[in-house]
Parts: sequence; structure tokens; C-alpha cells
Amino acid sequence: MAKRDYYQVLGVARDASEEDLKKAYRKLAMQYHPDRNQGDKAAEVKFKELNEAYDVLKDGEKRAAYDRFGHAAFEQGGGGPGGGFAGGNPFGGAFEDIFEEMFGGVRGRGRGGPVGRGSDLRTAVEVTLEEAFAGAKKTIRISTSVACEACKGTGAEGPAAQAAATCGTCGGSGKVRAQQGFFLIERTCPTCGGSGRIVKNPCKVCAGQGRVQRDRTLSVTIPAGVEDGTRIRLTGEGEAGLRGAPQGDLYVDVAVRSHPIFQRDAANIFVRVPLRMTQAALGGAVEVPTVDGGRAKVTIPAGTQTGDQFRLRGKGFSVLRSAARGDMYVQVAVETPQNLTKRQQELLAEFEREADKSGKSSPESEGFFAKVKEFWDGLGR
Repeated sequence: MAKRDYYQVLGVARDASEEDLKKAYRKLAMQYHPDRNQGDKAAEVKFKELNEAYDVLKDGEKRAAYDRFGHAAFEQGGGGPGGGFAGGNPFGGAFEDIFEEMFGGVRGRGRGGPVGRGSDLRTAVEVTLEEAFAGAKKTIRISTSVACEACKGTGAEGPAAQAAATCGTCGGSGKVRAQQGFFLIERTCPTCGGSGRIVKNPCKVCAGQGRVQRDRTLSVTIPAGVEDGTRIRLTGEGEAGLRGAPQGDLYVDVAVRSHPIFQRDAANIFVRVPLRMTQAALGGAVEVPTVDGGRAKVTIPAGTQTGDQFRLRGKGFSVLRSAARGDMYVQVAVETPQNLTKRQQELLAEFEREADKSGKSSPESEGFFAKVKEFWDGLGR
């Protein structure tokens, strides 16, 4: 089946910014994540499709190649050893040297990388704000290739020493060269797939690949202070390499769930606290929650206004790779009373009459309407 356009997969325009791509990917990745759709094969396929599309479009060089050549830019050697879009070199075959000329080198597993190294993988995990604050252990489930137990990753039946012979096509180098016009093109050997060796008696379980597809369950440590969008790298937890080559890495994108009380800005925490009009006018103390589950007492001075902010030092998040801590800010919102009784209305009316006499109880209001009067007088109205 023909592959869908990567921009269509992510639901973005072709001129979408990096931030738009990231937002679209994260939204859809959480929707189709295997942990949320257990047993749903269609969701699993869409999740892999999303990862493939995002891995190409988030990289400026790969995106430029895709915009110019479409899927053809990644088909030469893309399905061979070390292929795949999550960290593998997608510019294999005839395109590789041309792209190096265009972009000054190709990112990912270059020619110096281990032959047949497993592809890197990406998955996502969602944590609560409290887990992001304190740190946590999360269990993730991925479907990936692992070393074949039947042949112990060699790809062949029988002793490992007799598993393979030197490839006659490339002489063991894993590369072949061909002249195309002005270019001398170096390709991955089509016979041995770049390993430089040919399996004599392929393993019946893995068909000579040395790896098979399995579901794996892993534990990932979420460090205290992790931010939304942080990527955690698990070295060697990606796909198994071809016939015993090193494994790729696994990248875990962290999404921090929104909180009903707290809002976060980097290492700082903000909490909006509504105050009764009388509390704000007379002053007093209020008890507010902290993100660690504790309580903090905040003194409210008389005459506090909406928008006033009180700082609690060191009550915010830890800063990653640092001993520093952010702060917590209590933001005040003065609430106008509703559903007053007749007596309460009378008392407020009396208060308003007395306030009019002094003219000092609402200085901001008095100052504003004084300026309004000057504005109208200047217009002759």
C-alpha cells in the first residue's frame, strides 16, 4: 500500500513551523499510543506512521530532502540494515553522496557507524504534574525487534564461527561503488546488506536476520523537575542490530498533564487564589496548597487588589541537572459578592455613601475617572 504524505499524516500544512509539527505530533501520538489502545492494531499502525512522519519532518535536512524528492528520498536502502527513520541513515544508496553535497554531510548513523546497527525508536509517556515534580518510575510497552534466541543473533544455524562467510560481491567491505555521470556513488552492498558477510545456513526462525519482532516492557525513570516535551534517551533499548550488530536507542518523549490548581512556567509554579471582597479589604491570612502536597500560609495585607502576587521562595520545581529550585507565586483574584441579602445590600450601600465622602478608599478608581473627565473636557463635551 502506498505511503501517505507525511504532512497529511500529521495534519499540518507543508509550510508548518517546527512548533506546529511538534504540537501536532504530540497530540496524535497521545491519541494513538499503544498503552491507550491495547489490542487495537489500527491504532498501532497509525502510531508507527506518526513516528515515521515526524522523524523525517522534524529534521531540517530530512525535511528538505522529502520536500524535494518525496518518499523516494528514503527508499534507497531505507528498508535494509540500519534503515528506518528513527535515527537510521535514510539517505542510503544513490542519494547518499548527492545529499552530502547538498547539505554538507548527513546526520544520523553515517558511514563510520556500525554496520547493521539497530534503528532508534521513539515512544511517549504521560505523567502528572506531581510526578514531574517529585520524579517517578513509569512502565512503557513497545513492539520492537530483539535478538533471535534460536540462533543467538547470528542469523544462522549451527556454531557462531561457522555462521557466515565473506561476501563475494563487496569483498567484506559492505559497500559497492558505481559511476553515475560525474558522481562516484557508494552504495550499501545489495548482497550482504552492508554486513560484509553472507549467512550460509539461515536460521529458520529469523530467516537469517538474527532478530525477531517482540513486545517488550521497560521501566523508565522520570527525573524530578522534568518539563513537558523533555526527551529521555535509553541507550541500547532500541531495535536489535542485524546479525548481532549493536542495538539502537529508545527515545521517550515526556508529556506533563495539565493540573486543575497549578500552572507551571519553567521551574516556577503559579496558583490563582480567589479572595472575598472583605478578605481583600481587611487583610488576613489564607492557606494555600503546594505542589508537594503540603500547605503554606500567606499573609494578605489590607487593601489587596486583583492581580497582586505573593512569592514563596523555593516552593517551585527542581531545575534539571542543578541544585536550584524555582518559586511559587500566589496570584490574587478579588471576587465580587453575589446573591446578597437585603441587609447586606443596605450595608454595602451605606459603605458606598461613606466612601464617596472620603474619596480615598478607591484611589485607582478615582484617578481613572479624573483622567476620563479631563479627556472629555479637552474634547469640549
